[in-house]
Amino acid sequence: MGEAEKIAELLRSAKRIAVVGLSNNPMRISYAVSEYMQSQGYRVIPVNPMIRASLGEKAYATLREVPEKIDIVNLFRRSEFVPEVVEEAIRLKVPAIWMQEGVVHEEAAKKARAAGIFVVMDRCLLKEHRRLVR
Repeated sequence: MGEAEKIAELLRSAKRIAVVGLSNNPMRISYAVSEYMQSQGYRVIPVNPMIRASLGEKAYATLREVPEKIDIVNLFRRSEFVPEVVEEAIRLKVPAIWMQEGVVHEEAAKKARAAGIFVVMDRCLLKEHRRLVR
């Protein structure tokens, strides 16, 4: 199975997306992408210590505070913050980590893959959903 097929399967099976760095500002790309994913039936869980809520959902300061199972961790953080999020995702046994366009960290991706996590890097979740699932 090629990467496109794996991504399509992930997007078909996932239900809950924890969005690390989700803003509550409608002008931010994290908001627009998450709003689209929410409109497609996904549960979007904001992970951002700077906000209380976004898109009608309570925000959590860290992944470990999220009280339910996470299917995808979607990262809207600068690349230097990726390793700490990956460490948390590994501890939580999250099945997939998605790094948005411009977010690249090869070493963290390698570590996540070694822990059995499916990693998508430097791709837009909205664009891939539109291309592969809709």
